[in-house]
Amino acid sequence: MAETIAKYFIDLFQNKIPNELIIFIISLFPILELRGGLIAASLLNVDLVPAFIICFLGNILPVPFILLFIRKIFDFLRDKKGFSKLIEKLEKSSLEKSGKVTKWRNLGLVLFVAIPLPGTGAWTGSLIASIMEIPIKKAFPLVLIGVVIAGIIMSLFSYGLLDYFIGLF
Repeated sequence: MAETIAKYFIDLFQNKIPNELIIFIISLFPILELRGGLIAASLLNVDLVPAFIICFLGNILPVPFILLFIRKIFDFLRDKKGFSKLIEKLEKSSLEKSGKVTKWRNLGLVLFVAIPLPGTGAWTGSLIASIMEIPIKKAFPLVLIGVVIAGIIMSLFSYGLLDYFIGLF
């Protein structure tokens, strides 16, 4: 799914804005995040190191805002007609995914963000940390570590490095 959406953004923006900006924008979006950004970077032939840095920055940019403000935004929107059910659904979905985070706390949050699967990542990890009331001074570095690990994993797949490392053995 991330690859399909990343290709859509490439088709939409390629030759209109720099490739680096395309991957930065993709990395900002929930669901796509760094995963989609690195897939797009590979498809756009952006060198790995700058792609990794750009996607990392794009993915972490929303994190402090989510950690600081999402509860206040949810509380505000909960009272607005039509938003109550959406907020309830988002919180319920996040809490359902938070089992391992609750059990393993710090390591659980890092792994939740790090494992590049649908529904995981910095956005959802930050939402879970906020709902669990993990202090931002603790949650932010844990999410950053998770994003770095996710970036390494996705680089292995997106840039064909996994085949290279397997070939060494």
